[in-house]
Amino acid sequence: MKKQKPRQGGFPLVSSLKEKTEYLLSMLKNMEKAAVAFSGGTDSTLLAAATLRALGNNAAAVTVSSPTLPKAELEDAKKLADLLGIGHIILPVSELDLADFVSNGKDRCYHCKKYRFEKLRLWAEENSIPWVLDGSNTDDLKDYRPGMKAISELERVRSPLLEAGMTKKDVRALSREWGLPSWNKPAAACLASRIAYGTPITREALRQVEKAEEIVRAYCPPNIQMRVRHHGFLARIEADPRIMKDLAAPETAAAISRSLSGLGFRFTALDLAGYRMGSMNDLPADR
Repeated sequence: MKKQKPRQGGFPLVSSLKEKTEYLLSMLKNMEKAAVAFSGGTDSTLLAAATLRALGNNAAAVTVSSPTLPKAELEDAKKLADLLGIGHIILPVSELDLADFVSNGKDRCYHCKKYRFEKLRLWAEENSIPWVLDGSNTDDLKDYRPGMKAISELERVRSPLLEAGMTKKDVRALSREWGLPSWNKPAAACLASRIAYGTPITREALRQVEKAEEIVRAYCPPNIQMRVRHHGFLARIEADPRIMKDLAAPETAAAISRSLSGLGFRFTALDLAGYRMGSMNDLPADR
């Protein structure tokens, strides 16, 4: 009998982290063989570690390498996979081949996620792997995440952390308990999430954002949240309030402005509201 994909959000009747962990490992063992969509972030690293514990050599980590992934994140994913000791595959994919993604409407993430996971599922099928695993947790249900709709529509794609009822706090706590260096890694998102809706996504714009964040991050302490949002000729910096004073210091501000001007941004602004996840979702699409 074909195994049915469980309903997303149908959480088990357990409450403690120990019970959730046992549930997660038991669920993974029943899959027999699985590939984790591995970004190297806190969620996917814990999921990869759990899948490796449950399935041993029948577990694999697959990192989609695309123009939307910062090079630093790709290198970090390689290092973490090596540290875990899990088989690691780099799968080249370009969302820029997808017109619905490039047009950058508010459903951009839906089209991106579906495209990526269809490619992952095809790779898994070619390698006789029945399941592809996504690292979403229950906190992801609280935000505007059209990509999660795409996951729910695909057969043989599951979100085990979500199914186990794990929150982001649970993920960080278990990661720390298991000695994973990613336990306190700041949340990350693809480079496209920095570009205002309605502005076409191009390779050039993605590289502008990546280089701009490298420049600004050089003035920030480790593990501090920061984003450079792309609004055409304007670069809007969102940063943890604890470092805004340092970024606004005259010499630092002037140096950042000069460097970002060299990337094509005429204006650089420091957002006084500070960093907040998904802030671009509050803006209307410019079309």
